[in-house]
Amino acid sequence: MIELLEVFFIGFVISFLGQLPIGNMNLTATQLSVQENFPNAWKYGSGIVLVEIIYLRLALTGMDWVVEHKQLFMIMGWVTVIVFIVLGILAFVMARKQSGVKKGLLLNNKMNRFLLGMVVSGINPAQIPFWFLWSTQLLNSKVLMPTNGQFNWFTAGAGLGSLAGLAVYIHGGKWIITKLKTSNKGLNIFMGIVFILAGLFQLYNMLFKKNS
Repeated sequence: MIELLEVFFIGFVISFLGQLPIGNMNLTATQLSVQENFPNAWKYGSGIVLVEIIYLRLALTGMDWVVEHKQLFMIMGWVTVIVFIVLGILAFVMARKQSGVKKGLLLNNKMNRFLLGMVVSGINPAQIPFWFLWSTQLLNSKVLMPTNGQFNWFTAGAGLGSLAGLAVYIHGGKWIITKLKTSNKGLNIFMGIVFILAGLFQLYNMLFKKNS
């Protein structure tokens, strides 16, 4: 039981720290808490975590399938580049035309926020190499053993760690924005910058992998 708790804690810490760097997914959670409400932000966060758990289990038990379908993830990577850059540009255009209170581009729709979280997380293939590298390292060092029990506890810890990391952005992010009295227009401009940087970073990864 102690070994399972250790694996759970390791998964929690890795996932929590992995959520802390600023990115489009966690900042969108902040946007939801500011421009809508906490319940919608948590629905969105739950959608993100569900997909991340699926990717993690794929990294733990289905790497043969991943290797056989490299082309699929290559296509997903290029789609991510296009979507992020387009969203960034449109966010700038919307902010420029914005005169009153208006939601960000990604939130200006009636899509269920849980589904929105799944979609945003689903088109982010960077999660697979992240978890593949960590799971490979943990398995090789015998910290994580290849059993269903340990995989389940590690996955559960990772899921809760991601939720804890998103909580920092949902609650802490809203607190900071409220204190700074940041306008929706300013927040949308910032999101535009983040989307474009994320798209360029993904583009760099795609070109680097292609040439390697």
